Amino acid sequence: MNLSIGRPFSTGYENDPLCQAAERAWKAGLVVVVAAGNMGRENSLGEQGYGTITAPGNDPYVITVGAVNTFGRTERRAHKVASYSSKGPTAIDHVMKPDLVAPGNNIHASQCLLSDDMTPCPLVAANHDNVVPDSDYADITGGVTSTAYFRLSGTSMAAPVVTGAVALMLEKTPTLTPDQVKARLLRTARRDTFVASYTANESSPGDKFLVTHDPFTIGAGELDIVAALNSTDAAPETLTAASPVALCDSSNRPVGISAAAGTVWTSTDLAGASAIWGTATAQGSTANWASDVLFGVLAPQGATAVWSASAVWGTSVAAESSSMSVLTKGDR
Repeated sequence: MNLSIGRPFSTGYENDPLCQAAERAWKAGLVVVVAAGNMGRENSLGEQGYGTITAPGNDPYVITVGAVNTFGRTERRAHKVASYSSKGPTAIDHVMKPDLVAPGNNIHASQCLLSDDMTPCPLVAANHDNVVPDSDYADITGGVTSTAYFRLSGTSMAAPVVTGAVALMLEKTPTLTPDQVKARLLRTARRDTFVASYTANESSPGDKFLVTHDPFTIGAGELDIVAALNSTDAAPETLTAASPVALCDSSNRPVGISAAAGTVWTSTDLAGASAIWGTATAQGSTANWASDVLFGVLAPQGATAVWSASAVWGTSVAAESSSMSVLTKGDR
């Protein structure tokens, strides 16, 4: 199930009807993939984009996806998280989100560009410059294949990329549970190719925004479809892959991540791990799944912004007071 939607919230996920509906779908056996939100530039409460994940992406069970700007290149070292991509931890509950990131900036997507009466739909009419020229899409005989492509940006475009990866995973291994799918995706995500930080050039000329590639921005890293498909990791069905929570110590502000009991991130049963992972990874499930290994450490620039964000730790909720759009004009 792909949910390229998001809305503000003013209560924890346990009391949010949208989150609870997504959880019910998850526990019924559906893999639920959700857009993180496009509020990464939000700074009205001094949060620098932190704590702006929208619902139901704030639910710990679902797979919450942030957006990467590939700059039109296949080399991963050129990829950077888009400045508008919402960051965690989630307001109120402090869940570690997004879970991972995927390409979502300037994505060429097939759209129904004309309404029934053959007039452009409002989205196209308002953003005609985003229509992809026919000349960009020629089939192997040199003919034009489609006039129905539109260039779009947003975490709503990144979520379907992950949903497509999930479909391929389930096609290959239909017996995977939603939690096993999520654990495998996060386990195989790439974070080693990200630079520590960079200055994004936003869609408005002259606008710039500092993006720090910390765990609250990239989650476990960027989606690696090939690695996910080639992985044979299968977390025990008795464990969930609910995302851990972040902890804030107001005295010295250390980085803290706490995973609930019964989640794959805290599995320390080495005998069980050997049986599941095989002797090649018999260093144990602590090495495979421990949250400090998976999520890494928080860069100093990100730490300062996160710990000082009242939207995250205080009573204010940025997502409640700020506007939110499903799509954005993107970064350059």
